Amino acid sequence: QVRLVESGGGLVQPGGSLRISCAVSTRITSSYVMAWYRQAPGKERELVARINSVDNTNYADSVRGRFTISRDNAENTVNLQMNSLKSEDTAVYYCYTRFYGMDYWGKGTLVTVSS
Repeated sequence: QVRLVESGGGLVQPGGSLRISCAVSTRITSSYVMAWYRQAPGKERELVARINSVDNTNYADSVRGRFTISRDNAENTVNLQMNSLKSEDTAVYYCYTRFYGMDYWGKGTLVTVSS
């Protein structure tokens, strides 16, 4: 069983920055693909960023150059640094991993970008 707990969401002004984190209950951050997804009101959940076991990363076109995904294996966390935030980044952000063929999701953290 894997538990993912997101934190760090909140209200930020357009152009601002925010860092959200995902605490993982099992020491898998260094071995498995970890990812951040988001779901905006009225929209489908979409992939934001992904990092694999050798730290290769992938980003959605809409966030590339503004967001950075990273892992801290000592702390067993996966982080998402979000810069130059836009109103369209407003969403619930979910941490995700696939472990032994099963999908695991956190409950999400809300990020609101508004003046």
